[in-house]
Amino acid sequence: MKGRMGLALVAAALMIFAGYAALFVAPDEKTMHATQRIFYFHVPSAICAFTAFFVVFVASLAYLGTRKPQWDWLAVAGAEVGVVCSTIVLITGPIWAHPVWGVWWTWDARLTSTFVLWLLYAAYLLLRGFLEDPQRKAVFSSIFGIFAFLDVPLVYFSNRLWRTQHPQPVILGGSNSGLDPMMSKVLLISFVSVLCITAILISDRYRLERLRSEYEELRFRAESHTADEPVPAPRGAAEVRMK
Repeated sequence: MKGRMGLALVAAALMIFAGYAALFVAPDEKTMHATQRIFYFHVPSAICAFTAFFVVFVASLAYLGTRKPQWDWLAVAGAEVGVVCSTIVLITGPIWAHPVWGVWWTWDARLTSTFVLWLLYAAYLLLRGFLEDPQRKAVFSSIFGIFAFLDVPLVYFSNRLWRTQHPQPVILGGSNSGLDPMMSKVLLISFVSVLCITAILISDRYRLERLRSEYEELRFRAESHTADEPVPAPRGAAEVRMK
């Protein structure tokens, strides 16, 4: 417990420092000015969403290969945290875009594929709520989790494959790649802070899912056992037959 609290305090300190650096240390962008500073949390949230969904993908493959419930617990933990991160992306994106584009939303390839990704993993979580049998839930969720991950590379490469209103890549490739050195450092600090929080959330959510899975397994077995047993006759009816 002390170790987890220590990690949480370190992550919180990193987030506070990243927020300060994004607002006061990073240089002003000459075109968008202060609006651009949301970039330092919009981009790390997107990368962490991809990371969480990759965890779902790997854990789903591992579950189908081993049928160990621990992989299913990890998959649902990654899915929930990934949905949270992608929700942040979908909220901060329009806030950043409106002053620059003049509209809150446009249905171009990057934005649409990101929204579809959010819908897919929201459906993943809904699917788990509709299934009672823990084993069937894990199997169908794993298959769906693998399928949903196919949209992640589509989101990443969308503004490379098609002409979109979304900016072209400024890091990891692109004809206009490259950031101011100080901007790169602030972005790295923001990414590390968001990634630490993402890892802590996945770890805590994994522990919660483990406890909930064990409870649901016991409840499902108890209900199945009760349904197979014959219903005993009322005591009064037995006394009437004896008379």
